[in-house]
Parts: sequence; C-alpha cells; structure tokens
Amino acid sequence: MPTALFNRNRGRESATSTRYSIPRAGGGSSLMARARTAMGRCLRRRRPRASRRDDRISALPDDLLLSVLRRLDIRTALGTAALSKRWARLNRELPVLNFSVEGMLPPRYHRWVQLCRGIGEAIFFQYERHAMTRELMPNITRYEHRAMRALTRSVESFLGTVARRRRVNRLRVEFFVTHNTGCLNQLIAEAVDAWGVDDLEAVAKPIYNQPGAVHTFGSHGLCKEPSAARLQSLKLGGCVLPPLHEYGALTTLVLQDIPDSTPEAAYEGVFTSCLQLQVLHLISCRCSGGRGVVVDAPMSKIRELVVDRCRFRRIRLRALPSLESLASEGIIVHLEESTSFPCLRKYNLTLCLGMTMQGFRQALAQHLKIEPETFLRRMPGITSLILRLTGPDRWIVPSSPPSPPLLPNLRRLLVADVPSSWDVSWPRLLLETAPSLKTLHVHIAACIEEKPGDEIPWRPTMVRHHHHLEEFVMVGYEGTKRQAYFVKFLMGACTVLRHVTMLRNGHARNKGHWDWELVTHQHLWTDEEKDDTLKHIMDGVSSSAAQVQLVLG
Repeated sequence: MPTALFNRNRGRESATSTRYSIPRAGGGSSLMARARTAMGRCLRRRRPRASRRDDRISALPDDLLLSVLRRLDIRTALGTAALSKRWARLNRELPVLNFSVEGMLPPRYHRWVQLCRGIGEAIFFQYERHAMTRELMPNITRYEHRAMRALTRSVESFLGTVARRRRVNRLRVEFFVTHNTGCLNQLIAEAVDAWGVDDLEAVAKPIYNQPGAVHTFGSHGLCKEPSAARLQSLKLGGCVLPPLHEYGALTTLVLQDIPDSTPEAAYEGVFTSCLQLQVLHLISCRCSGGRGVVVDAPMSKIRELVVDRCRFRRIRLRALPSLESLASEGIIVHLEESTSFPCLRKYNLTLCLGMTMQGFRQALAQHLKIEPETFLRRMPGITSLILRLTGPDRWIVPSSPPSPPLLPNLRRLLVADVPSSWDVSWPRLLLETAPSLKTLHVHIAACIEEKPGDEIPWRPTMVRHHHHLEEFVMVGYEGTKRQAYFVKFLMGACTVLRHVTMLRNGHARNKGHWDWELVTHQHLWTDEEKDDTLKHIMDGVSSSAAQVQLVLG
C-alpha cells in the first residue's frame, strides 16, 4: 500500500493522495528515513546559496556603497532607503547632494520646447500661433509643474529623514520658479546652518511661459546664522540677491541671471563687504539705475573677475588691488587708475559691435570707430591677452603709437575670430604697442557672404623693428592680399622671429578664461600651392628672414 511522503492533510491518511508518494520496497522504513535525510541535506545546501546571492550587495562595505550612491541621481538614491535601515542610514551620509528638476522631466518635454521655439522663430509656418498657445504651452507647463511636484516630494521626504545627518560638502539645487518652493528654501537653510555645507549652488529657472520670473529666498536670506556658516563657494542663479556680507568664509561667488530690479549698490556691496572673496563671476546679470556699477574696493582680495554678457550701463573699476585676471564679454570694463591694479596680469576681452540690417549698418559703421587704447589703457602689467573682436564691419582703427607703450610687459597674445572680411593686418596695432611680445597667434574666421571691407592705410611708424617676437601662428590662412601682407610685415620687422606657421583649417579654443589652444585640421597642400605661397610671402623680404622656419598645414 503506497504511503505519501509529503501529506498535505497532516494527521489524515488519504489513499488517493499519490501525487507525492513513492512505493514501499524491502526495508521501507529505512528507505523513507534515507530519503528524508537526503532531501533535508539538499534543502540545507540550497538555502545558504540563496542567502549569499541575496546579500552580495549588502555585504559590501559602507564606503563602496556610498560610492555607488554618489553615481545615482538623487531620486534613485533616496529610493534605496526603502530597502533597509542600513540603506536609509547611508543616504544620510552622502557628502554631495544634487536635487535637479531636470532629472524629473521626460524626453517629451524637451521635444515640446524645441518645437515651440521652432515655431516662434519661423516667420511663415502653417501651424498658427494661437494653436501653439492652445496646445503646446499647456503641455509644457503641465510637465514643468509635474516635475516640480516630484522634486518637492523628494526634498520633503529627504528632510524628514535627516535628523542625525552628518556633514555635507556640496549641495546643488536646480528648480523652476513656482509657488511651492518653500521646502527648497528650508533645504538650503538646513544645509548651511546644520550640515556645514562648503559649496552651494542654487539655480532657479523660470517656467517656459513666464521668462521673467525669479526666486526669492525667505526673510532670513539663505540661512538663519550666516556669521557661523562654513560656506566657501556659492552660485546663485535666477533669484533676488540675498545679503551676503556676513558670510565670512566665502571665497568664490558666481551670480547668474540676477534680475534688473537689483540696484547697482547691491553689486558694489559684494566687492566692498565680502572681504574674503577671491573669485567673482557675474554672468548675464542686470541692474536698475543709470550711472552704472562703480567698484572702489581698496580692501578687497578679489583676484579673479569675470563679467559675462551683463546688462550694465557701464562698469568702472577704481580700485581692486589684488586683481590678477580679468575677463569681459559683451561689455568693456574701464579701469580708472593703473596704479590701483598692480597685480593685473591676464585679460580676456570678447566684444561684437555693429548691426547687420543694411539700413542701420552703414550709418553705424561710419560712427563706430574705436582705438585699441580705449579698452587697453591702464593695463601696463598684463602679460597674457586674449581678444575676440568681431562685427559686420571693422571698427578697430589705427592711432599714433602711444608713448610709453600701452602693453610694455605683454608676452602672449591671441587675436581670435577675426572676420575674413576685415583687414586682418589690424593686429599690427597691438604689435607696435607691445615691445616685449614673444608669441602671437591669429585666428581668421571665414565670412563667405561678406565682401572685403576697407583696408587700413598703414603709415611709417616709430617702431620699425620688433626684437622679441619669436613665434607667429595664423589659423585660417587663405592667401589673400592682406593676409600675405601681414605675414611679410612680421618677417621683415621681427628680428628674432624663428617660427612661422600658417594653417588653413582650425580654430582657437579657450582653456578656461585666460589660456587657449589652437585646434587645427590638416590640409594637404599641393606642391604648386606651396611654391606660390612661399613666393608670395618671401618676395621683397630681407635675406635675414631666410632663417625663419616656415610651416604650412
């Protein structure tokens, strides 16, 4: 009579229960015991293997798990707290936190935005403007508000689990300007007051259909106890400028998209009241008032200043005694006294002037004439200079070489993005005012649609020879008349020139704000092109120029 090995109805015999039964043989009870023993060994062997497989991640040390968490977006990292108490504790030990609304937006949002911008830029388009407002904008707005709700839920959940939080080194918060940003202000205040954050980045972005919206911090500013803060690096974007004078440890400050309601005195106060500040970047900032920003900070320790596409009426520097590096784009920074900037060594100026509309272009071109002295005066100590001066028409005009020279200590010079329609020999103006220059790089940008502009009527100058220039590189060389003239002039006037390189294709790429590299693409010159180029350049050049190493690429 068969007997069930595993009986589901424990305590009751079932003759029909043969699904898990085996036939009894001779020595049946002994066979049953051996079967149970073998099955038990099998189950005991399997359980540890399953346990080890499940615990492989949990068996890792905390340092390695923290390394994994740092590579996850903040939403995913916070979600691991649901795994166990250990994972929840690890979340509180992350040294870097990044709460970004960008990670909450689906790819479809970006497609909607791109489509909306394309319609806005098109003059004739079958998709009517009111249809864009009726269909596209609600979708874009809905995604933005959904992303903000997801972000605020993450922040609120995180704030609810950090009662025993350890130190945070860096916090980055990027969000849309909406009505529900109170928890973000709380997060920032908690990070500065309680967690001792060193590096804080808070960037507010307006939602798509409200481009002028800005974020406002609480009545207490960034935190409640700024004098006790450890904050060393701060970036604020798209927000009302809070008081910063009490942050005594602050050394690096980046202000971006600060609104035009900001008074000029607020920017001036940053220079004068943040006494430990060493690096200051102003990017796309605006201000109210008509006199411009005037900086007079003799006690300031600022050594690096960047003014990038700011809408100031003007910016004048009266005193920044520790300033070493200055960069400005879209605006000329005027220095009032050279003795007030004894440490200034590097300068980068990017400026585009002029209009492309033909009705205004000609009238403006007649009056827009600027001498190099306008933006290079009172900088006798600079040793490295980058100039990117562009526009539909050449607005740099020659002047009599000043005495003493404007740039007596300049060693390295890059003149980049020179429109090919300009007279590309205009850097000669700089050579004549920089007697110590050793390296000159010129990059010419092709302007196919523009006709060549007027040429500079060069006159004999007091500086007939240059005794320090050793290297000259021209990128974008096409062999035009003015390009060849400039190369011939250098080879004839520079007595120690040994390396001349002319490259057909390439561009000048910034390495930071005050250094550069030339990125070139090899051009295969034919023997006929080489012979014609060399003949064109060397014709009329003195025999001493024969020692120059000329490279074509």
